[in-house]
Amino acid sequence: MSRLGKLPIKLPVGTQARIEGSFIIVKGPKGEIREKLNNLVKVEIGEKEINIRVGNAGEKKEKSLWGLYRSLINNLVIGVNEGFEKKLEISGVGYRAAMSGNKLVLNLGFSHPIEYNLPEGITGSVEENVITLKGLEKKLVGETAAKIKRFRVPDPYKAKGVKYSGEIIRRKAGKAAAKE
Repeated sequence: MSRLGKLPIKLPVGTQARIEGSFIIVKGPKGEIREKLNNLVKVEIGEKEINIRVGNAGEKKEKSLWGLYRSLINNLVIGVNEGFEKKLEISGVGYRAAMSGNKLVLNLGFSHPIEYNLPEGITGSVEENVITLKGLEKKLVGETAAKIKRFRVPDPYKAKGVKYSGEIIRRKAGKAAAKE
């Protein structure tokens, strides 16, 4: 049995969930999100909790989907109530970021600024050298942060570039002078 999948998902006050066709829709104070369900997973929605079931818990495929969909639906509930946030730090001389409407403008040492349009559902803000991304969907916030980080991944010698807040960059020693 799935240790995670059998746990019920608590619905906070003001949060509603419903199933339409093969989608589960969760609505809360911050908005509404939908997720497509696999046909092997059965979702039971009660007044204050959601339970996930599978037909044959002995099958490896169904067992893995059980825990996966429990986590995905739990992220929907957290997203419509609290939202998700990722912070990125920029380090390097002359490296900076600015918001222009829904567009993130990055100067990362290239000959041109990089203009990145934030996807729908993601809001961004820049304070000094920290980019903050917020949204309802955990997957979308994480993908957006990863795309921004890929514009200039921190190098291991000077650690210049874009990194997640709290990420530790392993530094390498530079060239050692030849000793005679």
